[in-house]
Amino acid sequence: MQSVRAYTRRAAIGIAVVAVLAGLTAVGIRLAMRPFTYTSVADIPQSQVALVLGASVVRGAPSPVLKARADGAVTLYKSGKVEKILVTGDNGALSYDEVTPVRKYLLDAGIPAGDIFLDHAGFDTYSSMYRTRDVFQADSVIIVTQDFHLPRALFVARHLGVEAYGYVAAGEGTAGVYLREIPASGKALLNLFTRRVPKYLGDVIPITSDGSTTWY
Repeated sequence: MQSVRAYTRRAAIGIAVVAVLAGLTAVGIRLAMRPFTYTSVADIPQSQVALVLGASVVRGAPSPVLKARADGAVTLYKSGKVEKILVTGDNGALSYDEVTPVRKYLLDAGIPAGDIFLDHAGFDTYSSMYRTRDVFQADSVIIVTQDFHLPRALFVARHLGVEAYGYVAAGEGTAGVYLREIPASGKALLNLFTRRVPKYLGDVIPITSDGSTTWY
């Protein structure tokens, strides 16, 4: 009985240590990326493209979270901070599409068709950043997402060699989504350490080309 209790105690201590280290990793990433994070369009450096990270859609339209990201990209574009908008997200099945609703939303907002690019294989943040660099060959990007998500996205992009800045989209995150960043940050480190290559890459589509060729 005593040995079982000792084992349980050691296991609990081990789990606690791992949890603390994971939490410190997430905090460290947030602090390290603070210099590249902006809430003011006027202050953010001019870049090649605004990168809208995917989120859920509701009955074929962007969810409030995704709409806020699209609105941020529109503001950056119309302020002359970017020349293109790249929408990345999960379109791995005909029944699920995070990118086309945003494309329609951007068109309605007055963004020219040729300046809207769709990445249908942005299945996670790491894949989106990797494909932004290797498929779309973007030299500099402004990542548009909410505060809870932005440090990790910036961290991955910059460690992949992309000159990335972050623009905080509107929307308050719950405690749950911030807590979710703890294991997600650990996964990001693992992906970078192992140099994971996304399952889908495909042909190069320079961000300087006509974005409408990526719609279908």
